[in-house]
Amino acid sequence: MSEPAPLIAVPNVSEGRDPLVLAAIGDAFTRAGARVLDVHSDPDHHRSVFTLAGARGQLASALVAGARVAVANIDVSAHPGIHPHVGAVDVAPIVHVTPDQRGAAAAEALVLGELLATQLDVPVFLYGALAAGRTRAEIRRGGPAQLAARMAAGELHPDFGPPALHPTAGATLVAARPPLIAFNLELAPPATLDDAKRIAAAIREGGSDGLPGLRAIGLQLAARGGVAQVSMNVEDHLALPLARVVEAVRAHAPVAEAEVIGLPPEAAFAGFPDDLPVRNLRTLEAALP
Repeated sequence: MSEPAPLIAVPNVSEGRDPLVLAAIGDAFTRAGARVLDVHSDPDHHRSVFTLAGARGQLASALVAGARVAVANIDVSAHPGIHPHVGAVDVAPIVHVTPDQRGAAAAEALVLGELLATQLDVPVFLYGALAAGRTRAEIRRGGPAQLAARMAAGELHPDFGPPALHPTAGATLVAARPPLIAFNLELAPPATLDDAKRIAAAIREGGSDGLPGLRAIGLQLAARGGVAQVSMNVEDHLALPLARVVEAVRAHAPVAEAEVIGLPPEAAFAGFPDDLPVRNLRTLEAALP
């Protein structure tokens, strides 16, 4: 009988500028038995996204090994990144690429939450299907300071771990979910931060254009010369192909370049426009031969 397909994890750490720290985190993942398929770092977001593959029953332990290095080296109490965050290891989802992996991913995520809490003393909040649909944004609202206040007031209680934030590492959000596409569009000059915010508000789910399952914010990237960016998460790439997202943004402003974070499935690019360059384009299928 063949071995089950590996599970995928996509831990996001609140460090995008120190290559030595990121290398140490990646080495810890590898030494503990995970394969590092991809690392994407962004100095403006001050965030790095690791894509890992690992065996069922082992991936959670490998994640904790890398998280231990992150907790020891990242202080989110005075973090300058523009991406919303509440922790050194901000999110650590286990991904079920196919429906038959859903149960294994859920079990691995629950083990991960308990290990992060008990071994690293970091409070863990579940989101998504493991938390009745609660979103990352609900927990992150207001950043670490507001999360600490809401915990102290009894408004929020972690699913695992201590009732207060770790003094430097904050909290970690854990889920079991299908693939999520982190997708950014840089607007052509002379678009401004206000333009990016206006477009993000229009296209996100609940906005005037109302694309389903789309989370979007407008940002300005100092490291790329002040370019305005619409930064997005696509929750269901089959229901919302990236081509439709591009079309929606182009209805408001010209787009100079696209960027993907991590390893999207090939299906996300069905019908993608040939005239739009995409940075960092490498698919999950290419990384998992």
